[in-house]
Amino acid sequence: MLKQAEELLEKIKASGSYDYDKILKAYNYAERLHEGQKRISGEDYIMHPLSVAEIVFDLQLDTDSICAALLHDTVEDCAEKIDLPTIKKEFGNDVAEIVDGVTKLLHIPFETKQDESIENLRKMFLAMSKDLRVIFVKLADRLHNMRTLSVRSPEKQRSIALETMHVYAPLAHRLGMQKIKQELETLALYYLDPIGYNEVKADIEKRYGENKDFLDHATKKVEESLDAYHIKYSISGRVKTIYSIYRKMYNQSKKFDEIYDFYAVRIIVDTELDCYTALGVIHEQFNSIPGRFKDYISTPKPNMYRSLHTTVIGKEGIPFEVQIRTWEMHQIAEYGLAAHWKYKSGEQAKQDIDAKLQWIRTLLETEKDTDDPDEFFRPLKIDLFEDEIFVFTPKGDVVNLPNDATPIDFAYAIHSAVGNKMVGAKVNGNIVPIDTILETGQIVEVLTSASSKGPSRDWLKIARSGEAKNKIRQYFKKEMRAENIIVGKQELEREIKRYGRHYTEAQKNEIMKNLAARLSLPETDDLYNNIGYGGLSVSKIAVKLREEFMRVVAPVTEEPADIVAASSRYDKTARYERSSRSNADSVIVDSVEGCTVKFAKCCNPLPGDNIIGFITRGYGVSIHKYDCPNAVAGLSRPEDKDRWVVASWSEKVRKQESGSFEAVLSIVAVYSPHIIADVTMSLNDMKVAVTSISTRENAGEILITVGVKCSGVDHLRNITSGLARIKNVREVTRGTV
Repeated sequence: MLKQAEELLEKIKASGSYDYDKILKAYNYAERLHEGQKRISGEDYIMHPLSVAEIVFDLQLDTDSICAALLHDTVEDCAEKIDLPTIKKEFGNDVAEIVDGVTKLLHIPFETKQDESIENLRKMFLAMSKDLRVIFVKLADRLHNMRTLSVRSPEKQRSIALETMHVYAPLAHRLGMQKIKQELETLALYYLDPIGYNEVKADIEKRYGENKDFLDHATKKVEESLDAYHIKYSISGRVKTIYSIYRKMYNQSKKFDEIYDFYAVRIIVDTELDCYTALGVIHEQFNSIPGRFKDYISTPKPNMYRSLHTTVIGKEGIPFEVQIRTWEMHQIAEYGLAAHWKYKSGEQAKQDIDAKLQWIRTLLETEKDTDDPDEFFRPLKIDLFEDEIFVFTPKGDVVNLPNDATPIDFAYAIHSAVGNKMVGAKVNGNIVPIDTILETGQIVEVLTSASSKGPSRDWLKIARSGEAKNKIRQYFKKEMRAENIIVGKQELEREIKRYGRHYTEAQKNEIMKNLAARLSLPETDDLYNNIGYGGLSVSKIAVKLREEFMRVVAPVTEEPADIVAASSRYDKTARYERSSRSNADSVIVDSVEGCTVKFAKCCNPLPGDNIIGFITRGYGVSIHKYDCPNAVAGLSRPEDKDRWVVASWSEKVRKQESGSFEAVLSIVAVYSPHIIADVTMSLNDMKVAVTSISTRENAGEILITVGVKCSGVDHLRNITSGLARIKNVREVTRGTV
């Protein structure tokens, strides 16, 4: 047995709180199944589940959680695979369900990697809504993977770090697990923006070095003050994390010297009354900074975080934050819902935890009708990843909403019926437009009317929260089906008319029937209804729609004479060579499809550019932009005149939405530690694949050259516009590969 395993099992046995024999059996089971397997680092694979189990043990979770951590990779990552019924038989239903919740969806084909990612998240959230231990084990799994990420390829490092930053760290935050959240964020930042990470780290070390004894002096003075009032306490000091400082500099455009809570002193006391007493002592001994006091005890955060925060001025005018909480508050601040089980038990604990998980169930319930991964992920990002504001009802109840929330979001947070009957709103007693951005501390009142005709479709553009948007969609789905069918039918017909081919009513009906079947919808009207109320967007199913259109209409409408003529011309043109390469279907050369073509690196043409072809010796036809300097020069040379041929983009390429062409963008920006992360995160938000990236600094500026995948000129223009909106970016231009 590995030494690390012996040490963990010894700690488990010494605690006296676990079923030692069951955990030992799980370890032996996992060790046997993973025997002979190695991680990329070269170490035995069993070290990974063992390390995950150690993290779960540190969270003070139960026996089944530790068993599931040890077994979590046995279903998908073992040569000798076992199934869930076997785990259930050997270790019980709870362990099997946790392992199932953590396990990715296997043997299910997905059209894109994004579809697979979203469905795995949906599966995890569904399991998590039934048993919270699923996400505890998953977070422990991700934490260990991040700790050992250095052995992966740069592409994998970036991909995993992005997912960690965008999904798992915010999820840990939502669950109140600050310790895990902070480590995940810091590790992810290291791989996403190593330059920014190292600069902030250097700034921290410099400032801490200059004020090396500050925390000791501040802590000692606080201790003297508390001792004078005979308060029982524990005290510690800390320096703000690299990512926390990086984020403040990035989100709030602050300079390093403007971070007031760089230093913090944490005071832990026995009772809530002691918290407020200690606060009074601190304010008596130090000058406080106005506007920097927050009472999260009387108004807890949605993730259950409770503490008093105040910022005061210490030695030599250096500000520092003081956090005051009880031991129970501290455990919940560090471990969130995982710690909740330690302090609560019985039926009340179940009710408390059920209440905390309601947001997950609401998300799954409102999203179960959408087949669009983006429609699932968009509200998830808003509800899970955004910072929150806190507003009050006229009765004084607290309602938490995402940043930039409006009265519409507030109304639907109260109840669907309130939102559906809303006709106006008051903020602090004054009537305001329904698109007003709410702020923390405001009192919001919804004005309703029994004669209201329901929400407007425009509200979907105003609402910020996923809950509000989905309740609006649910209203239209249930109450406006007839109207939705008309709207959806019109949108789809408008799309196929753009294809420029004649089709019969029977062909159209066949296309729509086939499309509905591909989307697992029982009837064509269900397809129209989904489009009408917003459950599906035409842009997301455009590829499938065109495939069905070409399958049903194209074979019938293609004239035999045209085919013969094209074939005859092709036979006479021996210099064109048919090819199965992907480029062959992209371009029509001299009215012939399927020629071997390559795209010239000197101008890097994209669908939407005017193009021309040049017949090379042995490499097919080279495609240039019509205004390419090489093409302009070549057309003027008499000896090459006959080698230039007419070329155009095929209809298939002009209509595609997937990014299969490579383009290069040159970005000139004012240098800042986080500019590279800004660019990569912006591209990730736009769902743009990055193929290469390089940088060069010069006189306070940075030139970032980034290769991207796009579908054409219009797509590249949208990408360029998105990047141009990034703060400190001065210019974005198109380059060459």
